[in-house]
Amino acid sequence: LGVRMERILVSACLLGQRVRYDGGGFDPLQQLLEWQAQGRLVVVCPEVDGGLPTPRPPAGIPGGQGADVLAGRLPVHTDQGEDVTAPFVRGAEQALALVRRHGIRYALLKARSPSCGNVETYDGSFSGVRVSGEGVAAAALRQAGVRVFNEEQLADLAALLQS
Repeated sequence: LGVRMERILVSACLLGQRVRYDGGGFDPLQQLLEWQAQGRLVVVCPEVDGGLPTPRPPAGIPGGQGADVLAGRLPVHTDQGEDVTAPFVRGAEQALALVRRHGIRYALLKARSPSCGNVETYDGSFSGVRVSGEGVAAAALRQAGVRVFNEEQLADLAALLQS
């Protein structure tokens, strides 16, 4: 028996899936394509998995703190003022279920997303202001002991997995 291959939870948009709020995706990074070919990736889009459509209005957290959403202290709302807290929380729960099912310890999620941001998010004013904080799913994963990286930290994650 060989060493168990470490599985990685990854944002679907980073693999080019067109699940972003604006209906777009990103060109997949080479490292992600290699991990995908190895069967290491478990793909998630907390917003879509939580029941939101694509495309959808942009959403934000006042103050940018996903942990406060999970604790019931803050809502997630769209730029039109619609409360989308429930689908964001459901999406975080779906991500946690994947982590538990696959024994995942590491996640690579989309930087600055109101679901997936792990270092900073937007302040919920829809004016482009960034604040230190994390999205709803990233907060739930971190609270469950998952180490969360974003695509700008891909080299750090790759180095960790090779050690």
